[in-house]
Amino acid sequence: MKRTFLEVSISSNERQRDLLVSTMIELGCLGFQDTDSHLLCYFDKSTWTEDESGTFRSGLKTILQTTSANADIRFREIEEENWNELWEKTVQPIEVGRKLVIKPSWCRYDNVDNRLVIQIDPKMSFGTGYHESTRLMLVFLEKYTKPGCSILDVGTGTGILAIAAVKLGAQSGVGVDNDDWAIANAQENVTANSLAEKITISSAPVSEIQSVFDLITANLSFPTIVELLNDFRRKLHDSGILLLSGLLDTDQKEIFRHLELNGFEIVDQLSENEWIALAARKKSRE
Repeated sequence: MKRTFLEVSISSNERQRDLLVSTMIELGCLGFQDTDSHLLCYFDKSTWTEDESGTFRSGLKTILQTTSANADIRFREIEEENWNELWEKTVQPIEVGRKLVIKPSWCRYDNVDNRLVIQIDPKMSFGTGYHESTRLMLVFLEKYTKPGCSILDVGTGTGILAIAAVKLGAQSGVGVDNDDWAIANAQENVTANSLAEKITISSAPVSEIQSVFDLITANLSFPTIVELLNDFRRKLHDSGILLLSGLLDTDQKEIFRHLELNGFEIVDQLSENEWIALAARKKSRE
């Protein structure tokens, strides 16, 4: 029997999405897709009656009034067999920077420039290369990944940043995430890129990771980054580099202040549209 999914599209900014994701998970959401302006949430409604479906929709709108009062909420039903068709139509190869190309397994890519090919099948996890924050991080990785270095990718999503770093010359990588769906997807992508011996995917909190790294990447929301800055410092070697994204240009003044307070000096900055990414070096404390 075919399963039917309810797609709930909610207009939201980056800061609203952390709250929305946790709310949707509590309501039984199976996965998410992130676009520039909306969070897409997917529910399996195969066993719902029409009354149950109607009750869920009206109840969801009531709940969202408390978290996203002005949100544009839209509903669409899609059949299970159409899911891969959706990805195949929307996720195509994308070239990033001078060296990288991101492609799903179902697409051919004529690699005339001999780019490093990163195969990512998203499966409703964040991090496909299409969002500005991911692209900015990939450009930074081309610049700051040194041969033989170690990397910790926090909020790894699809695993794209850890995979890119190792393809660019890092010796080893660890990707951490607190979302079971993301962890499973990242592990699949690591295996698909033949990097299972070099990259470990973990659900452990950053504070419980035992190793110390040369490079840390974090494509997260501003509040989450601020909360983790002390952990980032402890997990970096002296003069190690912290790459941050998921930040809006309106966050710039405050994130500069928090980085300084936590013993980092900003060494580089990139921007695309309203999104910014920062490279910061861990300062030694005398």
